[in-house]
Amino acid sequence: MKKERIVKLFMMMLCVMMMIPAAAAPKNRISKNRMGIVAHRGFWNCEEAGYARNSLAALRCAQEAGFWGSEFDVNMTADDTLIVFHDGKIDGKLIEDYPFAEFKSYRLGNGEPIPTLDQYLEQGKLYPETMLVYELKPHSSPEVEDRFVRLTIESLEKHGLLDPKRVMFISFSFHICQRLGELLPDFSVQYLEGNMNPKEVKAVGINGIDYHFSVFDKHPLWPKEARKLKMTTNAWTVNKDEDIRRVIQHRVMYITTDNPLQVRELLKEAKVREVRSINSTSASAPI
Repeated sequence: MKKERIVKLFMMMLCVMMMIPAAAAPKNRISKNRMGIVAHRGFWNCEEAGYARNSLAALRCAQEAGFWGSEFDVNMTADDTLIVFHDGKIDGKLIEDYPFAEFKSYRLGNGEPIPTLDQYLEQGKLYPETMLVYELKPHSSPEVEDRFVRLTIESLEKHGLLDPKRVMFISFSFHICQRLGELLPDFSVQYLEGNMNPKEVKAVGINGIDYHFSVFDKHPLWPKEARKLKMTTNAWTVNKDEDIRRVIQHRVMYITTDNPLQVRELLKEAKVREVRSINSTSASAPI
């Protein structure tokens, strides 16, 4: 009788032990992931925006569609006007060598003039739930870039947007990223070049990486390493279905794309929750 009780007790304990890992393990790990969509140069790829990149209409469409963030590019003219435009030249003229008046007649694809940063931020203020992903384009020298950073901070302060819950920064300029990291340590600053691992980037005071998706294909452990270092992660510019699916598996925090509606559908397919509001997850805390 005693032997039977011992065997019965042993079997009960064995059953409990087998049940514990099953209860603790998530049914689908990826279903617990979250990812934010960043509209590349705004949600320009639609009729409402007139298919015009970096336009005010593209920003408004990104805001109205509820994407986590909207990315935009900023250059500085010779007379220190900050303008929202991707290329370093307009009609063959280097932007930083000419005053803003030289470019006032230029029109975007939807007929809008090139927005100044002031005009862009005024639209940005209207939707506080949309993260403004501010790309500072590289300029000719560290001195010029320092002035660019200073004017950026002044503009954000003027518009009441110098807030890490409203704005994050990205740049291909290592100097700009370092400078922003020094001056604004509470903000997410992401380096774009893709030529350094997360530990190297963090060691110089930059707290995020935003790399072309092919970099994460070559270094699939970098997103995980970055999360351990409490860095933010983003992948650009991801447009094809097969690339989007692969980036989702890399578990970066944000995905920058020209096709945000397509990414939205593929996140649903992968059972990954789309983060639509900056209040849903901190811009400076990894998912």
